[in-house]
Order: sequence, then C-alpha cells, then structure tokens
Amino acid sequence: QVQLVESGGGLVQAGGSLRLSCAASRINFSLYDMRWYRQAPGKQRELVAGITTGGTTNYANSVKGRFTISKDNAKNTVYLQMNSLKHEDTAVYYCVAWSVVFLTYWGQGTQVNVSS
Repeated sequence: QVQLVESGGGLVQAGGSLRLSCAASRINFSLYDMRWYRQAPGKQRELVAGITTGGTTNYANSVKGRFTISKDNAKNTVYLQMNSLKHEDTAVYYCVAWSVVFLTYWGQGTQVNVSS
C-alpha cells in the first residue's frame, strides 16, 4: 500500500520558519511529480508548490520567494522549506504524488499554525 507521510508541521510565530517533509513508500518516487497543497479553514484547497520528475519547480504567487520545494530521490522524500511565515499560511498541508500515467496519491496532511 502506497504511503505518503508528512511531518514537520506545528506552531510557529509569524516571521518564523518550518520545514515540511513527506516520505513516500511503495511507489517509484522518481516517476512522480511531487506537490504540496494546503487547505485553510473555510477555503478551497490550493496548490502551493510543485517539483517535476526533472526537477522543475513552480510556486503559488502567494509563497514565491518564501517557500522552497526540493526532493531527494534517494530518500523518496520531498521537502517544503517555509520561511517568513505569515498568519495566512495557516492551513493543513498535503503532500501529493502526481502522475498522468499512474494513480495520484495524497498524504494525510500536517497542520501548520502561524501565530500573528
């Protein structure tokens, strides 16, 4: 059974940093684009950042210059470094293994709370 396990969420003050990790198991990690989505209370889920199999990255405008996505294929892990956090970054963050060929998989989510 495929598993995506996020970690690294928590409570941080505005201006602080967190690094989220997502460890994937039982998938061929290198064949998937990896994405981070988030969903804040009362809001739609939104794409935060993505990294393709080739390493190309993309970001939501709201996080550009503050968040960095990276991955380690040897560890089957994708990261989201979040700096200069704002209260509006408060959300549940989800790791996604996305593919047009294979099934897409979602993690269970990790809560990030940024106090203002």
